[in-house]
This record gives sequence, C-alpha cells and structure tokens, in this order.
Amino acid sequence: MDPADFERDIAGIAQPVVLRGQVGDWPAVRAAGRGDAELAAYLSRFDTGRPAEVMIGPPAIRGRFFYREAMDGFNFRREPVTLSRLVEELLRLAPLPDPPSLYAGAAMADDHLPGWAAENAIGLPLGEVQARVWVGNATHVSTHYDVSSNLACVVAGRRAFTLFPPEQLVNLYVGPLDRTVAGQPLSMVDIEAPDLDRYPRFAEAMAHGVTAELAPGDAIVIPSLWWHNVRATTPFNVLVNYWSVADPTESPFMAFAHALLSIRDLPLAERKAWRAWFEHYVFAEDAGDAASHLPEHARGVLAAPGPARNQQIKQYLISGLTRR
Repeated sequence: MDPADFERDIAGIAQPVVLRGQVGDWPAVRAAGRGDAELAAYLSRFDTGRPAEVMIGPPAIRGRFFYREAMDGFNFRREPVTLSRLVEELLRLAPLPDPPSLYAGAAMADDHLPGWAAENAIGLPLGEVQARVWVGNATHVSTHYDVSSNLACVVAGRRAFTLFPPEQLVNLYVGPLDRTVAGQPLSMVDIEAPDLDRYPRFAEAMAHGVTAELAPGDAIVIPSLWWHNVRATTPFNVLVNYWSVADPTESPFMAFAHALLSIRDLPLAERKAWRAWFEHYVFAEDAGDAASHLPEHARGVLAAPGPARNQQIKQYLISGLTRR
C-alpha cells in the first residue's frame, strides 16, 4: 500500500487491517527468507551491544509469560541480554522439541540496532513514531491493549493475532492494573484453553473476536484500545512495531486511574452527577465547544488544545494534587 492510499483508507480507521506483503521488500525480511542464520547475521551488523530486557521462562509455561497461579509473582525471570546473544541462543534452541521460552519485547531499534530502522523504512505516513523490535521463540503474549494505535510488521516467523473491540473489556476479565507482566493490563483468560466455568463471559468476547495469521512481510494495523492476543508459532520470530510518541503526562490511563481514586467509590447519585460532567466536557461530540459561551481569554483549562492550554491544565492538576 502506498502512502497516499494509507492516508486515505487506513489512517484513523477504527477497525484492524492486515496489509499483506507491506514490508516484503525490507532487507531484513529478504534476509529472513534466506534462512534464520542470514537474518541473525544481518541483525548483528547493527547491534550496539546494549542489553535488552529478556524474559526467560521454563518449558512448562509453553511461551505464555504470565502470573503464577497464586498471583504472587510471575512465571518467568528477567535478564539483560544483547539482541545478538538472544538470537544466537534462539537458533541453538530451535531444534529442541520443548525449549525454554525466551522473549525480548519492545526494544527500541535506535538504542539497540541504530541504522536498522532507516534501512528498513516503513514508508507510511505514521506521524512521529518509534520502531521497536520483538524477538523470541514460540511465545504467547496474553490479550492486552495499547493506548497508541499500532502498526506491527512480521520480519521472521509466523504470528497469529486475535483481536477484540474495546467494548469487550467487560468480557475479558482484566487482571491487575498496576502490577503487570510488561506494562499493560492483561486478560486473565488463556485464549488457547479458556476456563469458561471461571470466566463465563469470555464466550461472548470470542463471538466478537477476529483472528489474522501473518507471515514474513505482512503487517497489521491495530487501532488504539483494541485488545489483541499474539501467538508466535515458529522457533525464531522477529517483529517490528511502531507506536506514536506520546507525552506520558497526558496519558488517558492516568486520568482513568485518578477517577478510580476520586469518583468510583462515591455514592451512586454523585457518580451519576459526575457522569454528566464527563459527558459534557469530555465525551460529547461537541465537547470541544463546551466553553464557547465564554470569551477566549476567560476559558482557562477549557480553552482549545495547544501547548499553553496543556501546560495550564498540568499546573492546575499539580496544584490540586499537592494541596494540603
């Protein structure tokens, strides 16, 4: 797909889209087509030797990095390992029928493989994004979401993506929000062996799920807040994805977390009253015009978005949160 078609048909879309062969001409994908050893040699050309965080789990977890059964920790450990060393170990383990699970996720390409992203350019109008590299064997990333929209590109191996729309949140039985495997909250349901006695509403989520299998050179667009489960099905897998660069101080999730503190436990009547505020100032289609009856100089934190308004809101929040 060329940039103009992407801008017209895909950018901002509210549904996942698979782009077959989108990055098939990348040097990395061509190297993978010549064999795992060729891709390993190609990656090693760029490796700075900076360690990435690698998850290492015993064969028993079968690639599913998750919580321990008692929810008192995780079923894997983390170690700093260079990407070249990780790839070397993955190739060594590839022939084994029941290897340990190894996985490096979201390693910044510019930090670990400088020059790689330029040589394997995405060529699509994504705005300000950062390329991140994911390397592992047959691993299973449990159902999760990303705040930013996501373009994921398969370089080597095969991956199965199962996706659920945001409104299926209630049927996914989300785990802890603040103690997570790798940043984002996860569904507690093992999608490959769902326990419907324990998680009965998951059957409804599956009725709304869609699955796509991607081969080297394929890409998938995953809209913001779409839940996705990712299964790498081959002994050596490399994926690159692109997330928008976002200011963490403007995270919607932090606003949600503060609402848990300040609103969720209020009496029902008060929660309903606050819902009217949120609907009017945040969620209504015309929320941006909620202060249109005021002169511009008097709108304060209700002003149109921009650096000055954003900084004013942050100062307003800091003042309120630090007041004694």
